Amino acid sequence: MPRKPRFNLPGMPQHIVQRGNNRAACFFEESDNIQFLDDLKESSRKYHCQLHGYVLMSNHFHLLASPNDRYGISQMMQALGRRYVYFINHKYERTGTLWEGRYRSCLVDSEAYLLTCMRYIELNPVRAGLVKHPEEYSWSSYRANACGEADELISPHSVYLAIDHSDGGRQEAYTDLFRDQIGKSMIQEIRQSLHHELVLGGSRFKDWIEQETHRQTRPRSPGRPCAN
Repeated sequence: MPRKPRFNLPGMPQHIVQRGNNRAACFFEESDNIQFLDDLKESSRKYHCQLHGYVLMSNHFHLLASPNDRYGISQMMQALGRRYVYFINHKYERTGTLWEGRYRSCLVDSEAYLLTCMRYIELNPVRAGLVKHPEEYSWSSYRANACGEADELISPHSVYLAIDHSDGGRQEAYTDLFRDQIGKSMIQEIRQSLHHELVLGGSRFKDWIEQETHRQTRPRSPGRPCAN
């Protein structure tokens, strides 16, 4: 089966996930996380991608990033993969693949879904039972977005900046968003959009993307015949 073409739209945020091969670990100790973030910083800058959120788990990672160039995300991820896999294979004297196939990604409707997507990413350690609050987890963007902690990786999205005119007010309002859990239906929608590499957004946004790209943005209905 041919690979599904990716949505490549400059300035449009994408939610990205990459998992370890067979769901095995891809981060083994803290120094691996540090190396990965250094490689991510280098790759994102080289290919002009703005990173808005991230989380590193033991066997996968999530990113939320906007490319300035059409193929920026793909180029960033290829460079990141090469650098980090070389580091891991050399460090642990291993060979072969580290990742479970190619990364998955979906476009994100920034006006309606960007902040929800950021919460979904930064709440991963809480859902996994690793911590009770995202601030307790060291390997995510939460402390930068909610607490103002310095993080060279993060470039705030305009939707995030519009929360409040002051840094303190913005961080307080962002923290308040985490008082409520993300509903199960929304979690399912986010995961479905990622799994099928479609679009996370409202109907009008999806219609616009379909017009711009001539690509499917919604899951096919059960039993729907494939186009010839």
